[in-house]
Amino acid sequence: MLIGDVARRSGVSARMLRHYESLGLVRPTGRTGSGYREYSSENIRRIFHIESLRSLGLSLRDVGRALDDPGFAPAELVDDLIRQTRDRIAAETELLTRLQRIDAAEPAGWEDVLQVVALLQALGSKNAGARQRAALAAVEDVPVPVEALVEAVLSEPDPNVAGALRWALARTGEDGLALLAEGLGSPVAEVRKRAVQSIAEMPGGAATALLRKALTNPDAVVRGYAALALGGRGVADAVPTLIDMIVEERNDVDAADALGTLASDPALADRIAAGLVDRLSGDAVGTPARRRLTQALADIPGALTARALEDLSHDADRAIALTASYLLKLRDARPDQTFGP
Repeated sequence: MLIGDVARRSGVSARMLRHYESLGLVRPTGRTGSGYREYSSENIRRIFHIESLRSLGLSLRDVGRALDDPGFAPAELVDDLIRQTRDRIAAETELLTRLQRIDAAEPAGWEDVLQVVALLQALGSKNAGARQRAALAAVEDVPVPVEALVEAVLSEPDPNVAGALRWALARTGEDGLALLAEGLGSPVAEVRKRAVQSIAEMPGGAATALLRKALTNPDAVVRGYAALALGGRGVADAVPTLIDMIVEERNDVDAADALGTLASDPALADRIAAGLVDRLSGDAVGTPARRRLTQALADIPGALTARALEDLSHDADRAIALTASYLLKLRDARPDQTFGP
């Protein structure tokens, strides 16, 4: 079979076939009287083998070794190809993401493109100061896609930079909430924490709804940050989680403050007091937790709280009794702290 016929049958150009010959990969069986190369069926089979190996990413040198070296072991080479392919995919994915973010910024000209690229690079800088400046610039100077801000805030270890990123993200509206909601389900605890902290700083009903949902998150840290944020927003759903935090000594001071804020609503004061008293009387609650619960009653107005403190002033635990007595004296000095008779 002549070279033209081989090229048509194999899909390999005549020029490439001559290149294979120059490298010693394929040697025609002979030539015609006119000097044309002749290929046997074995030559054609070898050409197909070469193309199959090339499709895996092997170089022509490695293809020759694979076909001609009886001692050639492919396992190591295949492992190396897998690594190279993964690296290439990661690099291409990163490039695609960057291009999509530039496109989302809707640049009007190349100057805008360059500004967005510079800002994206700064957000990924190893220098915390550069990242913080980029976060601030994302609001004041260059419109950065919300996806880039969410990715940055979920991966930011520096608390100052993270604060700047949350501030920037909160000013983008509700566009980032769906991505932050995905962060709440991350297998990485720090990512979940950063996600709920970011949601807590975002205004609006959609953020509040997402925080409500976070109260059932399996991660106690997520539940805690959600409850504190909801307490500041006057959402009563946070009360059980806030009481749990006091019992478990997780940000218990902040939790007590949040309960005090919620209790400024007379409709919630007795509900909060009842929840604290119920946990105080529980057999499973240890002495340290009972003391923290007693202290949490300090900012809860209402007759139910007053009766609870009166009972606690006779508690067998002297520290609890003294705390309750002291709180009663404070309440007597501020009669406005009780609602009802």
